[in-house]
Amino acid sequence: MFNKMKIFFLILLVCFMESKSQDIIKLNPPDKSRGLPVMTALSERASVREFDTTSISIQDISDLLWAANGVNRPDEGKRTAPSAINAQDIDIYVFLKDAVCLYNAEEHSLIKKVNGDFRTLISAKQVEFANAPLFILIVSDNSKFKYGDDTQKLVWGAIDAGLVAENICVFCASVGFSSRPRASMEQDKITELLKLSNSQKLMLNVVVSYKK
Repeated sequence: MFNKMKIFFLILLVCFMESKSQDIIKLNPPDKSRGLPVMTALSERASVREFDTTSISIQDISDLLWAANGVNRPDEGKRTAPSAINAQDIDIYVFLKDAVCLYNAEEHSLIKKVNGDFRTLISAKQVEFANAPLFILIVSDNSKFKYGDDTQKLVWGAIDAGLVAENICVFCASVGFSSRPRASMEQDKITELLKLSNSQKLMLNVVVSYKK
């Protein structure tokens, strides 16, 4: 009887570990050699209104997220985007066709948070964007600021979100993708969906696709 129970619990443990591993998508190392020179990319940057519906490849997602706010100085844990008092308050959520994932910059991986297609919550009233393959949601966690009142923290978070959004848009221009930063979204529904805390503020989202 004891051996049967032991085997049963081992099976449960294996199933649990497999389910956890399926919830984590390890991204490829970013290709830091790609793209146009910075000045050329800036000349190409534009907010478009039409998006291709082709799914973004895992390598392109990897490069995009690293450019957005990845770790570029591993010894110090510093990021590609600056943040006020190095609070690193920005969380990035990726809305795909079949899931919503959280970007783990330290591990350069995606953590699946919700299964399903919730892109309409990001597109909101701008339904013409709803079929774009990728939305990047930029959230500021004000609890990571060690001082400052609520108003100051909100300002810092908005600035940090803008810096990440610009990284995304310049990267997209550099590699020939389409992008558009936006403030519109179903904030209350997204907050509930992702079970965000009161300190996590939805700042911006960026629509991304290949060139149409």
